[in-house]
Formats: sequence, structure tokens, C-alpha cells
Amino acid sequence: MSHPQSSLNQTSQATPVQNKTQKTGKSLPLGLIIKLGKFVWSKMWHVMMSQLAPRNKSGEYIRPQSQFRNFVSSAENSQYPPEASRYRLYVGLGCPWAHRTLVTLALKGLETAISVSIVSPSAAGIWVLNEEEEGCRTVPEIYNLAQYNLTKSKYQGRCTVPILWDTQTQTIVNNESAEIIVILNSQFNQFAKNFALDLYPDELRESIDKWNEKIYHAVNNGVYRCGFAQTQSAYEQACNDLFTTLDEVDTALATSRYLCGDKLTLADVRLFTTLFRFDIVYYGLFKCNRRRIQDYQNLGAYLRDLYQLPGVADTCDLESVKRDYYGNLFPLNPGGIIPLGPDISYLLKPHARDN
Repeated sequence: MSHPQSSLNQTSQATPVQNKTQKTGKSLPLGLIIKLGKFVWSKMWHVMMSQLAPRNKSGEYIRPQSQFRNFVSSAENSQYPPEASRYRLYVGLGCPWAHRTLVTLALKGLETAISVSIVSPSAAGIWVLNEEEEGCRTVPEIYNLAQYNLTKSKYQGRCTVPILWDTQTQTIVNNESAEIIVILNSQFNQFAKNFALDLYPDELRESIDKWNEKIYHAVNNGVYRCGFAQTQSAYEQACNDLFTTLDEVDTALATSRYLCGDKLTLADVRLFTTLFRFDIVYYGLFKCNRRRIQDYQNLGAYLRDLYQLPGVADTCDLESVKRDYYGNLFPLNPGGIIPLGPDISYLLKPHARDN
């Protein structure tokens, strides 16, 4: 084995031409290349994330407010009265907010009264229609058409789903999922197969609203606060809030079949669509990996219970969920590789609990 000094002496004996070639052909040190690459990617990542997910100064994800907030009502002179075959839902099968409306539609038995149009995410970052409707091929075109028909101006906001669309006036009635499911629960009972089912009864509204408020911030939006966090502190705060609330829900479900007792409500619907996606995408892709939902004794059984309600499983599209998250959230999964799992057959297992 040669001594380091011997190697150094051999190098120093090279000809001037060889030394010049070595100097001009020398590549950057590997460590410097890695540092430069990380710096450039970090800057690009923050730019892409700022477009994907608005943030505050602390790096916390801030969800923008929905802008169309009208209601279907049977009140006299209502601009949007309840009518069969008049309204349409635009939904993305991977979207948990849109999924809420499909679950409510199925539970109420409103499939023949309200039509559904499926939209899909595109590489351009927008939702596209599977076929042309209302002269539109994309969801932004739907929004522009609605805004023009209302104000003769161009729409400037975010183009999200779900959308409750009025085919008669060619406008968006509402694009806030929490309000759309309230509308579906109460305003179309004359056309509903399960008209007696009330998912938002007066006597439970205070309890429902309390759970909805807590679960929205910490769980429904909390998983996005984890996945879209742009600082370590913002992520840790969101993750702690998320699992503190999941633990609280799991404890409550130890003595109750549903969130508000033995009666299924909109609070359960709103929580279900997040729980269904949790082990599939949020656990890994969004770094919500402290614990899986199926590992909770009560939450796991609760998820299986809801999944097995009549019509609910038909609204759950595992492949669309994986494709929409892993295939389209480029800053979180640059390679676009979609995992083969997980196996969700456990959702069909018995779920009986001692309540």
C-alpha cells in the first residue's frame, strides 16, 4: 500500500500540460453538487407549494373560502326551488370534499333526482369533464359560465369541486361541500327514497356542529395542514392537533356507535371521507404516520361500520383516490409513482362493537 505522501509526490511530478488538463477538466465536488441541488429543489418546491397550497408566514396551509353560497329552498320566491332533474353535482372521485356529497346522495336515495357528472384532475392542475357539458370541457369553464350568467364578468377565484349546478339558470348554486350536504339532506325529501332519514335533526344540531367544528380544523383540513406544511413547526403543530383529535374521537366511540349517539348524522359523513383516505394516502404521502385508522380499536370499527352502510361503498373509489393524490400532487410525489396497495378488504370485516 502506498503512503499518502508518495501519492502526493507522484501527482506533483505531472507535466505542465497534464496539470492544465486536470485543472480545466476538473468537476465540482460531489458534496457541492448535492448542496446546490438541494438548494435549487428547495426553492422550486416552495414556489410550487405556494401555488398548490396558500400559506401564512409560519408556513401553515390556509384553505381559501368557497365563493358560491346560495341555497336550494322551498320558500316562496326562492331563486332555487327544489325540483327533480334540475340540479347536477360535479364531483371528483378522489376528492374528500366532493365525496361527502356522493355519500349523502346515496344515503338519502337521491340518485334519480339529482344527476352526477364525474370530473378528473389533469396534468395542468385543473379538473376536466369526461365529456362536454353546458358547452364546457373544464371546471374553470363551468365557473366562468356561472360567473358570466350572474354578473357578466370573469370568475377570478379557485375552481374546486363539488359544485351544485342549476341547469335551468346555468349557474353555480353552491360550491361549499358542508352546505351542499345540508341542502341534500333536507330540501329534496319529496324525491328521496329515504325521505325519513334526517342526518341533521334539530335536537342534535348543537352536538353535530360542535363535532364538525373540531373535526374540520384538526382532521378534515388537518391532514392537508400536515401534507401541505412548509415548515417543520407548522407540520408538527398540525400533526399533534390531528392525532389529539383522533384520540378524542376514538375515546368517544368507545361508548357510542356514531359521533352523536346511536343516530347517523352529517358529522359522521364529514369524518368518513377523510378516514377512508387516511391509510391510503394521508398516512404516507401527507406524513400523518403516527398511527393508521385501522390500528384504532374504535375508529377502525367505526370506519368499517360506515363503509358497510347501504350504498356507501359504491361511492368509494380506491384507484381514483390513489391516482389523484399520488399522480397529481407533484411537489409531494415528483416521480408520480402510484403505490399498488393498500389492501382495503378489512373494511368488509365484521365491525360489531359493545356500545
